[in-house]
Amino acid sequence: MEFAMETILAICIGLALSATVGFRIFTPLLITGIFERIDWITLTEGFSWIGSTPALVAFGAATLFEIAVNYIPAVGSVMKALATPLAAIAGILLTASFIGDMSPLLEWSIAIIGGGGVATMSHTAVTAVKSISETAVLSPAVAVAEDTTATLVPIAIFLIPMLAIVFVVLVPLLIFIYYNKRKRRAV
Repeated sequence: MEFAMETILAICIGLALSATVGFRIFTPLLITGIFERIDWITLTEGFSWIGSTPALVAFGAATLFEIAVNYIPAVGSVMKALATPLAAIAGILLTASFIGDMSPLLEWSIAIIGGGGVATMSHTAVTAVKSISETAVLSPAVAVAEDTTATLVPIAIFLIPMLAIVFVVLVPLLIFIYYNKRKRRAV
């Protein structure tokens, strides 16, 4: 029973982190790498490289670039073209880095379908909100909210892992509510 709970919690942590990728692709990877580096978390075998110096430098530079993209619209068009596939890959990577001790087929199925799917859905929802905020001149406020969410949620999940379960339930619920409101307005 303990093994099952640990596995479920690990899957929820991976999926919750994948959801935060929708807000900022590289920030959750950077935070995961930092927490791995200082030994606050242990990633599944083969993923400890996420906390290596080269990975942290790469994730840090990518995070700064991604933040700049959101505040400098001219740079943003390049990132927008790459963002969805990068979000899916980051979601897969984050989910896979937390789940192990199961068959590789099951592990990678959960990572690809769950992590990649959650990251893509989250990114798509955030992109929809951003497109509305750009027309309402709210982009800076939305960018700050994205930065805050992408930073604080992973930190909170690592400090209180049970929050991952809440986040995995909450994010799909919020996305569902958002899309239902959009459908009602369109009708």
